[in-house]
Amino acid sequence: MSTTEKLVFSSSPHLKDKVSVPSAMRDVFIALMPVTAAAIYFFRLYAVFTIAVALITAVLTELLFSRLMGKKHSLYDWSALLTGLFVALLFPATAAWWTVAIATFIAVGIAKELMGGLGWNLFNPALFGRVAVILLAPWLAYVSGWFAPLAPNLGPVDTLTQATPLAMLQSGSADLPSLGRLFVGFPAGALSEVSPLLVLIGAAYLFYRGHINWRIPASILGTVMVLSAILGHNPVYQICTGGIMIGAFFMATDWVTSPFTGRGKLIFGAAIGVLIVVFRFGLAPTEGVAFSILIMNAFVPLINRKTTHPQFGHVRKAVAVE
Repeated sequence: MSTTEKLVFSSSPHLKDKVSVPSAMRDVFIALMPVTAAAIYFFRLYAVFTIAVALITAVLTELLFSRLMGKKHSLYDWSALLTGLFVALLFPATAAWWTVAIATFIAVGIAKELMGGLGWNLFNPALFGRVAVILLAPWLAYVSGWFAPLAPNLGPVDTLTQATPLAMLQSGSADLPSLGRLFVGFPAGALSEVSPLLVLIGAAYLFYRGHINWRIPASILGTVMVLSAILGHNPVYQICTGGIMIGAFFMATDWVTSPFTGRGKLIFGAAIGVLIVVFRFGLAPTEGVAFSILIMNAFVPLINRKTTHPQFGHVRKAVAVE
């Protein structure tokens, strides 16, 4: 052996993959482009402005917390930008820009950076930021007068203030859009809710790239459909309204905040589906998907422990039988 050769010693596992964090984040960003483009088509400058506020806030928050925590920023991995885009898509086009900014600040600064950093956070950051703003609504209503003069005039909003299909469904309205129109494109609700079809197209890209598994979205949608049918509601209409599609394929499948075992994914998804139905038909339906996913995020460590196979060579402790 040549004396110039060097041997590299490292412990197992010896796994290599071409996929990196930045490339995976970019893939998710790409997968969100169809529904983002549809939101811009329907809501024009309102969607552009909301998305811009979230992205700029995400970048500034990442830089601020990196400086405060004495570490190098990680903007290159796209995680902050992706979180900002997710937050924007969870809001209606006419949402006050300061609520979007606060939600993004909480998502990136608190849920992502302070709760362990990328790869260690317990809760989905974008959903955490969105729900935090809902819980802070009384305070935001108090301070909204301070920011209102800074709100830009982006034109008339008459076409943007119609009731969402979910609200129509809950009120028993007879003016519900057809299922076909709702599935292809209907301008109401959050930016991510305008077209379930385009959400599915983006999800198909993630499946193709191998970033998500079928178990979680299938168990969520299947559970919601079965329970909705049992309760006497149109199951297909139910999964096409609200944020179920974006939640099932993009939020609940988050690699860090979802189980890593096959059985765990099915349990996790089914539990989210049950909670969505409980929120939708028993409690306030608003943001039921977000609350359901966040609740189950807290149980992911337990699900992982209960569904993980025993280690090789592990001997179960004997239990005395009297």
